[in-house]
Amino acid sequence: MMSYMDIAKIILGQLGGNRFITMTGAKHFVGIADPGLQFDLPVSAGALNNVTRLRVVLDPSDTYSVISYRKLRGQLDYVEVGRQSGIYCDMLEGTFTEMTGLYTSL
Repeated sequence: MMSYMDIAKIILGQLGGNRFITMTGAKHFVGIADPGLQFDLPVSAGALNNVTRLRVVLDPSDTYSVISYRKLRGQLDYVEVGRQSGIYCDMLEGTFTEMTGLYTSL
């Protein structure tokens, strides 16, 4: 059985790994118990709808759900901005770009 961190590393690799990190400025990667990967985007990245946090969750159907959040001004809380489900691994980069407006490669 795979650990949460193993699944999170696989998801990061499917997003593009170090290339993804460099292109987007993503940081604070966390393996979550759903299982999946959560990470933050810098405010300066200028993402659509002021998205500053994303979660990529592995669904029982072996597809992903991608959930985007933005931080409420002056608060510690985040509010959900968008959600897409039924995403296959080869669709993750395109879904990320669609939800944030940020490109993952040149």
